[in-house]
Amino acid sequence: MPAPTDPNRVIIFDTTLRDGEQSPGCSMNLSEKLEMARALAELGVDVIEAGFPIASPGDFESVRAIARQIQGPTIAGLARCNPTDIDRAADAVKDAAKSRIHVFLATSAIHREHKLRMTAEEVARRAVEGVKRARDRCADIEFSPEDAARTELDFLAEVVERVIEAGATTLNIPDTVGYAVPAHYAAIIRHLKQKVRGIDDCVISVHCHNDLGLAVANSLAALGEGARQVECTINGIGERAGNTSLEEVVMALHTRRDFYKLNTGINTRLLYPLSRKLAHVTGQVVQRNKAIVGQNAFAHEAGIHQDGMLKDRSTYEIMRPEDVGIPRTELVLGKHSGRAALKDRIGHLGYKLTDEQLNRVFDEFKSLADKKKEIYDADIEALAENQLQSGTGNLWTLVGFTSTAGTGSQTSAAVTLRHIDGSVHRDAAIGNGPIDALIKAINRITGAQVKVVDYRVRSVSQDMDAQGEANIEIEYAGKRSRARAVSLDVVEASALAYLEVVNRVAARLLRDRLKPTDNVPTEVVPAG
Repeated sequence: MPAPTDPNRVIIFDTTLRDGEQSPGCSMNLSEKLEMARALAELGVDVIEAGFPIASPGDFESVRAIARQIQGPTIAGLARCNPTDIDRAADAVKDAAKSRIHVFLATSAIHREHKLRMTAEEVARRAVEGVKRARDRCADIEFSPEDAARTELDFLAEVVERVIEAGATTLNIPDTVGYAVPAHYAAIIRHLKQKVRGIDDCVISVHCHNDLGLAVANSLAALGEGARQVECTINGIGERAGNTSLEEVVMALHTRRDFYKLNTGINTRLLYPLSRKLAHVTGQVVQRNKAIVGQNAFAHEAGIHQDGMLKDRSTYEIMRPEDVGIPRTELVLGKHSGRAALKDRIGHLGYKLTDEQLNRVFDEFKSLADKKKEIYDADIEALAENQLQSGTGNLWTLVGFTSTAGTGSQTSAAVTLRHIDGSVHRDAAIGNGPIDALIKAINRITGAQVKVVDYRVRSVSQDMDAQGEANIEIEYAGKRSRARAVSLDVVEASALAYLEVVNRVAARLLRDRLKPTDNVPTEVVPAG
């Protein structure tokens, strides 16, 4: 991507699908990555770093699929400075309307000595070779000197100048371990602007980690020194303490335009819906007091604050909630609400459902409305997410269950499942609690032999009759799979979530048994 013609325009480089996905518990499958990529394109990000193609066949396929299907943003693939990585990244992004190869190599003395075991000259030469090879495959090349914030300034300037000569069009200066503070980081950008020949013809990018809680502050400080690309993630997810939060840096520039005099192409009204979408996809709940998109970000409980808000909202709000896509009030729907109202609200919350999916959500909504006094936005989001996540043609479907538990009594569960062939299967088990008994009964029917490595439940809305969300992560054959489900009954939600991951394992086993030339399954393979 060439430098923007507007010197005050900041390029938003989103790495949610690459650096963000690397954080524990945030991995996504192909359909989830495509869903997020579409949402990022609608948000208006300039660059989507879709993944690290050499990391795995799955990562390569997801980057290639995003490059082929997502229009608008530049699609970037990450690569180390070696021919295999670079060629793999080039193959993954080649079908994008706008493609980029992002090449990186560590430059700090710590990394040179302990990780790379290379001299400074070897590092500089390898960086130049990598950029040249990437430039042979793609016109838009970004180079990152990993751990730049701890690299000697003169050596950093030398490497940057040499990769510019080799063809790099964007120079990213990463604070890889979140070591920098704003004045220090700003000084690095200022030094490079003053010392590096040809740097004015490139975009200076910043990639900050949040180990000291300063990722956004450091990024903003760099923008003040002339950087014009910020690498960030939705909800600030990423390695360790995370990355620069996209919504925070964008709204800082938007709210304090008087100070920074910079702008972005982001549709800020989509920030909150996208934040919630990512939280649902990854199962990583946004902390209540998270800036911009947290549940308490626009909540006022103190009497003094409430009084001020009633008189003039600007007394205690520097942003309008609707500017980031947060409704002024929770939408309350009931059993008398119609399909049109539900469809409108689902759209407002950022979901796109087919007519068939909407019909199923409407049926579930009516059933829920008969059980709950009030339906909140969080309930609607949960129903929509449940529908988007649930697969069609699953091997096993839950028909019903019963469970017994109590002090001094043995816990048991009886389960009825329907197989894809229409047959109904029943079995029961005892266990250490209703969830354990339920899972054991499902395993007896399906033959599943998977290990549950994580199990969590939470409320998705308020009041005592709130829906419960169950998140289950399992491990099978060295690979992990995660699913979530919602219900007024947390035991039922747990059964649905567990059955979803069992179905995924079954589907994977079926795919593994098929030959490349096969077009349709020849048999149904039970999980395990």
